[in-house]
Parts: sequence; structure tokens; C-alpha cells
Amino acid sequence: MPHVILKMAAGRTEAQKQALAKNLTKAVMETLGLDEDSVSVAIEDVPMADWAESVYVPDIQGRPETIYKAPGYNPFR
Repeated sequence: MPHVILKMAAGRTEAQKQALAKNLTKAVMETLGLDEDSVSVAIEDVPMADWAESVYVPDIQGRPETIYKAPGYNPFR
């Protein structure tokens, strides 16, 4: 029963979010061998001005053991 939570910079359209949720669901289904009813996807919009404090520090920098693909940026440089 995977639940994917995607945090991203605010500003994408509803159509982009729907397409992304559909593609994420498909990837989870194919990779884990699950049916569509087993997967849920949430998208959280984060203002860019809040990104470092709200996402980078607590979720990326603060939880390195959960990162399977690290970002190629550092907001503090």
C-alpha cells in the first residue's frame, strides 16, 4: 500500500499535477507489481521562498537515510 508524497515548488498547473500523479502511479505499479487501487499519491506545493526551511533541511539534509536520489543543488551555496 504505497502512499507517495511529492513536495515540489509551487506553480505547476492542475493538469501537470494530474499527469504527474498518473505517471508516478504507473511507475509504482510496474516496479512493485501492484494494482492501481494499492497506490495513492499526494502533491504538496511549497513556495520557493520556503523551500530550504520547509523541505531541504528537514526532509533532505535531515533524513539522508531516506534519500535514494539526492538533488544536485544546495540552497545554501
